Amino acid sequence: MCPSKVAEGAARGWLVPIGGAEDKGRDARILRRFVALAGGRAARIAVIPTASQSREAGPRYEQLFDELGARQVEVLDFGTRHDGQDRARLARIEQASAIFFTGGNQLRLSTLLGGTPAAQLIRARNAAGIPVGGTSAGAAILSEHMIAFGREGAAPQADSVRLAPGLGLTNRFVIDQHFRQRDRLGRLLAALAYNPFAIGIGLDEDTAAFIGPDNTLEVEGSGAVTVVDAGELEFSSMAEASERDPVCMLGLKMHLLLAGATYNLATRTASPGTLAREPT
Repeated sequence: MCPSKVAEGAARGWLVPIGGAEDKGRDARILRRFVALAGGRAARIAVIPTASQSREAGPRYEQLFDELGARQVEVLDFGTRHDGQDRARLARIEQASAIFFTGGNQLRLSTLLGGTPAAQLIRARNAAGIPVGGTSAGAAILSEHMIAFGREGAAPQADSVRLAPGLGLTNRFVIDQHFRQRDRLGRLLAALAYNPFAIGIGLDEDTAAFIGPDNTLEVEGSGAVTVVDAGELEFSSMAEASERDPVCMLGLKMHLLLAGATYNLATRTASPGTLAREPT
């Protein structure tokens, strides 16, 4: 699944995956920056809480974005696949200046939204320039290959990850969230052993990757983003591994990025960004 085509002369909208448990207090740097991308005081944000079965998820972000100055915030839940073709919901997506997915269960998102007119419209709207963000499960769903679930641990095993189709807003990377807090390096590495052409992005809690139209990722938040590049993978034993077997992977490149650091997904190059200091 390729992302929707960008019209000539236009620019794709930002992607903002968040690792979960983002600061929702007075500072709220990540959410505040998302509102700014959405248009600030002119922002019209559609919040999709479908990943969560909690009735509080949608209203909570509606309140947060309203307090951060957004002009209009609407909660659009999808309880059935039929809702994904509801004209009223589609009209609200069409009118939104940004779309935000809450956390919860990413498989609930993919099974209810995947392949529906709503999912296709979200892809088209992002290609037309509007930002799309999500936290935790809402971050996982953004890419073509989505980590559905897996086991914790630092070492990859053949059966330590299960993948499912995501929304396909990008096919450049695979996202994992709550990364260091839940010890998820192993399952991200296993996902890359299955898909070595992709880039692995591990998002700590209260940490986001702001990915611009030029495919440059900038880190925001209090934690780190772990970038794993398997583009020059020399060897993988995944094809021969049985369940529970560890997987040998040679030639990986890893970067640990803090707030202000950047990574170009097209050239696969990292930079300290604003972390760099002039020599004294």
